[in-house]
Amino acid sequence: MKGLVSNKGFLTLMTAQAISSLGDWLSIVAIITLVGLKWNASPIEVSFIILCLAIPMALLGPVAGTFADRFNRKTLMILSDIVRAGLFIVLALANTLWMVYICLFTIGLFSAIFIPAKNGKLKEIVDNSEMKSAMSLTSMIDSTTKVLGPILSGILVSAAGTTPVFYINSLSFIFSAILIFFLPKVMKQVKEEKQETESKSSFKAEFIEGFRFIKSNTQMLIGLLFLGFSLLILQLSDSQIIVLLRELTKASPGLFGYLVTGSGVGMFFSGLLLAKKTDYRPYPLMLIGVCGVGLGFGMIGILTYLDLGYSIIWAPSLGLIAGFAAGLIFVPFQASVQVETPVHLTGRVFGVISSVTTIATIIGPLLGGWLSTLIGVIPTFIITASLLVFVSIIGILTKNKIERGKKDVSESQQGAPTATSN
Repeated sequence: MKGLVSNKGFLTLMTAQAISSLGDWLSIVAIITLVGLKWNASPIEVSFIILCLAIPMALLGPVAGTFADRFNRKTLMILSDIVRAGLFIVLALANTLWMVYICLFTIGLFSAIFIPAKNGKLKEIVDNSEMKSAMSLTSMIDSTTKVLGPILSGILVSAAGTTPVFYINSLSFIFSAILIFFLPKVMKQVKEEKQETESKSSFKAEFIEGFRFIKSNTQMLIGLLFLGFSLLILQLSDSQIIVLLRELTKASPGLFGYLVTGSGVGMFFSGLLLAKKTDYRPYPLMLIGVCGVGLGFGMIGILTYLDLGYSIIWAPSLGLIAGFAAGLIFVPFQASVQVETPVHLTGRVFGVISSVTTIATIIGPLLGGWLSTLIGVIPTFIITASLLVFVSIIGILTKNKIERGKKDVSESQQGAPTATSN
């Protein structure tokens, strides 16, 4: 933790992330307000807003990750920020839904490039010994902006309308690009690794290598499967929370906002804890997190079924528990991936991970809406919560075998005379 405080490159990158992430949350609320309220768009037209941002991430994540490993990450990040800044100016002037969709799709495309490039750059400037703390701090920034962004956006949209919010977000990307410009250049060792890889491999071979690396790492592969499945089930219920809360006889008008805020606060505190306590084993912690999210969502469903009073107390409290548990899933997994992945493969590996998580984010809400319509929202919550608890139990039962497999692989690699990357 102390090393990160004195690491100027890390502090610069995190400041850039905080500014652009806050701008993103500002703009999401403004876009939905513009399209949903001012233009009276249909529910399907509103849903296309999220899809336009998510589809490029889902489809092009691995390809974008390969670009992030093949080219200068700092340059890609600056280019991505500048292009997105320009697109938000166009978005401020948009007067048709198609203009909005095209802008958002292109923004999603450059976001797909930015994320693996950022993770690769983080690997370049942070030592493995500090990586768990670094990923925890990254999670804290994300959860903080998730809480503050919608609140600030609501205030700004109410006071000045949606257009100024788009200009503010454009400026946030420009500031982010300026900060990234001052990041250190590629370290000599990293540059030599990348040049050696490029000289021996075609783009197609490099693209496949990211998948091959994940497949060869049993714990990473299993962790990714747990992460993707858990996120799918989580999104399935998460997208229907507002529908669930409507089942309560006495519900505060701001109850949904309080619950979301509680979730963000929970993720912040789990990130804070993991930043200080870095001697954890990622896989068991992920299983605890999956079980915790299941129990939190399950209790929300049960208490709603019982129509329990004082929802202003128990709903945000359970949201905080679920958010804290979610942090135990995402932070340890991403930290372990950063530690175990060679620096020249970081973009490709995180590109694949981003693609898997985004697909889960797309499918989850659609499946949740269909299931809630078919069997009801309360049974949907209870079933999905039970699935998460079941998944965690399966993980616990197979934990020793998976961790033993990782240990055997590590020992065999240490015993090998040399290792060269293809």
